[in-house]
Amino acid sequence: MYYTYLNIKYPFLRACKNRNKNRTIKPSLINFAYTFNNLHFRYEKPVWNVSFTDEISAHLRQIFCIFLHLNIYTCFFSETKAQVLHLTIEAEQTISEQTKDSLQLIQKNFKDYASLKKETDNIPVRLQQLGFIDCTLESLEKSNDSTYVASYFFGKRHRSIKIYYSEEDFTERELSTISSTVTDNYFILPFETAEMSLQKLNNLKTVNGNAFAKLNLTNIAKEKDQSLKALLILDKGQKRTVDSITLRGYEKFPISYLKYFAGVKQGKPFNQEKLVAQNGIVNNLPFVKTLKAPEALFRKDSTIVYFYLEKKNANLFDGVLGFATSEETNKLELNGYLNLELNNNLNFGEQLLINYKADGDEQRNFRIKAKLPYLLKSPFGLEMELKIFKRDSTFITTDQQARITYQINPASGSYLGYKGYESNNLLAEAIVGSPIEDFKSQFLLVGVGYTKLQSNILFPFKSNIALNTEIGSRDLKDSKDNQVKLLTTVNHIFNLNLKNSIFIQNDTRLLISDNYLANELFRFGGITSIRGFDENSIDASLLTVFNTEYRYQFNEGLYLHSIIDIGYFENETISLKEKLYSYGIGIGLQTKAGLLKLNIANGNSENQSFNFSNTKIHLVLSSRF
Repeated sequence: MYYTYLNIKYPFLRACKNRNKNRTIKPSLINFAYTFNNLHFRYEKPVWNVSFTDEISAHLRQIFCIFLHLNIYTCFFSETKAQVLHLTIEAEQTISEQTKDSLQLIQKNFKDYASLKKETDNIPVRLQQLGFIDCTLESLEKSNDSTYVASYFFGKRHRSIKIYYSEEDFTERELSTISSTVTDNYFILPFETAEMSLQKLNNLKTVNGNAFAKLNLTNIAKEKDQSLKALLILDKGQKRTVDSITLRGYEKFPISYLKYFAGVKQGKPFNQEKLVAQNGIVNNLPFVKTLKAPEALFRKDSTIVYFYLEKKNANLFDGVLGFATSEETNKLELNGYLNLELNNNLNFGEQLLINYKADGDEQRNFRIKAKLPYLLKSPFGLEMELKIFKRDSTFITTDQQARITYQINPASGSYLGYKGYESNNLLAEAIVGSPIEDFKSQFLLVGVGYTKLQSNILFPFKSNIALNTEIGSRDLKDSKDNQVKLLTTVNHIFNLNLKNSIFIQNDTRLLISDNYLANELFRFGGITSIRGFDENSIDASLLTVFNTEYRYQFNEGLYLHSIIDIGYFENETISLKEKLYSYGIGIGLQTKAGLLKLNIANGNSENQSFNFSNTKIHLVLSSRF
């Protein structure tokens, strides 16, 4: 037991008639004693003879100090212990282990009575969700100083609920998404999952613009087989459509991308889940990022959807340095690649691409392309392209094309256009039987494409399919031949988990003609086709290349991948058929300057043994500005 006591002795002070006259007194003692945990402490301080005025001041100071110490020690000694309360549950029936696990409470500690009482009131709610719909708290009594006993009436547990519905409000297809037992009049749900299933059904009813649709269970009754029955009522609420679209942050964003690329259109039924997905599609565009999820303002007669966007730097510069050993001189040679993309500088979503490639064998490749999407805010666009390819002093080929594009839906598009080729033989002397001749070609272009995006900074394209057809004819000096070109590109990323993925791509091209020229064949090889070979070093009338990569992504800015490429090609001008293989490793690193890629690959043909000199090292830097 804690206690204190104070023993104070001091001389009685009398007033002096003559206050100016000093008066001395005898020494005395001030005694201060206290006891704490059976330990006794005593303090004595002598008081010496002082003048009358000094004596009063000294005693007042002593009294103040005594009460100050007394207050401090009293606060210290008034310490009390916090008591922990325990709760025990009782019921009219034995509580099964399954019910105990569901409640996650049989005996629990509480810091005070208020939290204990709150928990006892919540237990019937959780039991009712398990099927004990008659559960009530009968009593809450104190067993001892720290233990309370809560008595409940559980009643019978109902395992399922039979819900009747109207065929005008729900279809069997909708109900089959939440129940395995669906008839023309009712469906059955396990009682424990009924609330979650009905919430899912409610979300389905909001897809078609009924943003405020509500489901209600009425006429709930008990069945004899420990089940329940009820009637499901649908309150559709006011049907909502997207009446207006407002941009915040980047007001000059080309609204056509929202309409045709993302699929956000005025007059369409309001669907919050779909708007969030469309917002993610917009976020995958290279020249804009979304700041947060879209919001909707519901007025009495209209619905306004707000998108929060921010413009991004979308111009791209790529540079490649390649190192290879010359087969003729056995010396190290340097080749290069430059790519410049100017995107959305006019806030129109336009693109200007300039590409230049060169290698140590005097091979040159120049390309310029302009893209104007969604002309006059329509789904139609225009693309124009010019290519010039020169191989040392052998030939030069130029092709021009123009195409009109049409956005079918946010993921798919098509085009129709014209393409013309013109090639000249640069050899000083004509060679009899040479597969290189001057020619002109004209083709009609038809193609479709499909693209699926994903939320990944390093790999934004999950799937891509492009099917292209060129139908036309080739004119020589003394002949004219009909020709068909088929080109397909398919790639897909299989995401195994957040860090591991597999990338697979196939590029197939076919030229159908009565006879072939070397300067009209497809050219492939290099970092953008089959790695481990020189850029555009292989000519083919038929080719198919499979590119595979196993990727391990350490974080959003670093990944490592394997390189396994397999190819097959035919060259009708020299009657050559051959298989190609390429193996290697690569790494990608996101730096402040841009994405840096390093690829090391060794390419070999079917009948060629491994040769280390065939190894190609490529550095690629993609920088946005």
